[in-house]
Amino acid sequence: MYRQYSAPMFVIALKMLGRHDLAADTVQRAFIQAWQAADRFDAGRELQPWLYAITRRAAIDVYRRERRASEMLPLDPDGADRALATEDTTMDETWRAWQVRRALDQLHPDEREVLQLAYHCDYTQSEIANQLGIALGTVKSRTARAQRRLADLLHHIRDEVPA
Repeated sequence: MYRQYSAPMFVIALKMLGRHDLAADTVQRAFIQAWQAADRFDAGRELQPWLYAITRRAAIDVYRRERRASEMLPLDPDGADRALATEDTTMDETWRAWQVRRALDQLHPDEREVLQLAYHCDYTQSEIANQLGIALGTVKSRTARAQRRLADLLHHIRDEVPA
């Protein structure tokens, strides 16, 4: 469980706290709290959102502890209080990004590669074909297959986004 979830939990904590040491402390606290509350976890529910909620609460606790210890805790150069006030949106975005990353990791490497070139490098399908040395039709079929697979893997996100 630690190997699978600690990195995304660290990202959440780092985004909230802005310091690596505090984020690491938060992840450790979150896992301890999860262990202590394991008997209350509903096995019929997903583990990730539960861990995110625990991480978020642990980060707030660490923030409050540090704020009491030092009034100058630089969480966010634009204002730490504002960052915590809007954390629900940030957590949702972080959770969605994590879900997309996990879904991309489940794609075949060839399919993932065409999507990365298309969406991250802004290549056209013809440019992707030239870059990879494959036929344009192959690029089109890999792209379509990858998009269908991602849609299947991410249906739970699509279903929860308000219309």
